[in-house]
Amino acid sequence: MLQDRVGLPKDQIQSHVDALLAAYAGASVIFSPIAGVLADKTSTRQGPFLLGLVALLLATVLLFVGSNIPTLVVARILQGCSAAVVWTIGLALCIETVGKENLGKTIGSIFSFISVGNLLAPLLGGVLYNKTGYPGVFGIGFGILAIDFFMRLLVIEKKVARRYHLVNSEGNANDETPAPEDNEAANGEEEPLLGNKAESNEFQISADQPAIARKIQILPCLKNPRLVAALLVAFVQAALLGSFDATIPTVGQELFHFDSLKAGILFLPLGAFDFVAGPLFGWAVDRYGTKLAAVGGYTFLVPCLVLLRLPHAGGTPQVILYAALLGLCGVGLAAIGAPSIVEAGEIVEKYYEANPEFFGRDGPPYSQLYGMTSMVFSSGLAVGPELAGELKQVIGYGNMNIVLAVICGLTAVLSFFFIGGKPKVLQNR
Repeated sequence: MLQDRVGLPKDQIQSHVDALLAAYAGASVIFSPIAGVLADKTSTRQGPFLLGLVALLLATVLLFVGSNIPTLVVARILQGCSAAVVWTIGLALCIETVGKENLGKTIGSIFSFISVGNLLAPLLGGVLYNKTGYPGVFGIGFGILAIDFFMRLLVIEKKVARRYHLVNSEGNANDETPAPEDNEAANGEEEPLLGNKAESNEFQISADQPAIARKIQILPCLKNPRLVAALLVAFVQAALLGSFDATIPTVGQELFHFDSLKAGILFLPLGAFDFVAGPLFGWAVDRYGTKLAAVGGYTFLVPCLVLLRLPHAGGTPQVILYAALLGLCGVGLAAIGAPSIVEAGEIVEKYYEANPEFFGRDGPPYSQLYGMTSMVFSSGLAVGPELAGELKQVIGYGNMNIVLAVICGLTAVLSFFFIGGKPKVLQNR
């Protein structure tokens, strides 16, 4: 678009691509926590969700008709805002719908579908652009948005359904019979952690909180090192994804003289193994906890990244070697997909159970949490390509992966000490 429609010289395209990527990432980083706060303060999340899709529709229209840089920048900013809203509210709806006991396999499946989308969209876009031009590319976009918007209209949130159930079951909205959840609370069945004094004290929030903490209730939770560690783990995960996106096409071109389509095919093993293994590792997180998947996944990625220095210029055997190593990296990415988000959700849930009076009837501030997660994840997606690209130019692709392997090793150590709580071997010390 920059070359064909805007008419930029070739020597200016890369810098403008970087600027448009930065506009998207920056908008997502800034708007994610705002989206979380707004979503938690509204009576239903459907309204903000639909507004996010409207922003994406406007962005798509601007990209379709835009013929100058300012228009494209505005479109990318709207895309970033939309991503912040949809991702933040979508995760909050997930945990409220499936429950924390099924969150691991749900998040693992979500990241698997994200991998497939990231894999297929550029290939599909390239084929459509070659065959049909802009109308084909954006026609698919508009069609998917229309389906998405209609599906969001059909969504009924649990808390909305509960209100309708209360009115219908009572037959009289003025009846003072307590709601089912109130009966459970009265019988002490909704506060399983309150009886655990040690854990309750660990997650207790002091009464003298400033006004901003009472409005943005996720802030007091950030004193917990486990939550901070979960956010850091999410940042590293996103940075790794961004580094693969930035370097695989150029490596395919430099080593194997691939064109853009063949270079895109190199993402197949990475995405395929992530897609297949993601739900399995998510199930493992639900079954065995977050520590095993986080430590094991990042540890597994260390030798996989180191071995990426082996492929060199050559024919089919070298292509197969590179694809196989990317497949192994896909397994590692699948393992680290769920732990950080599941860990963060569990910690906030424990804060809510220990401090129900602080959070009130709205429940845990999941939207604020996932707004912060989206902000951190978007930051990683922005930093990863820049870091990988600079390292690749300065020290070479093999040494770049050594640096990423060291980062994964340090993240595995961080996960061992913080993710999933204190290690059992250290609990008695």
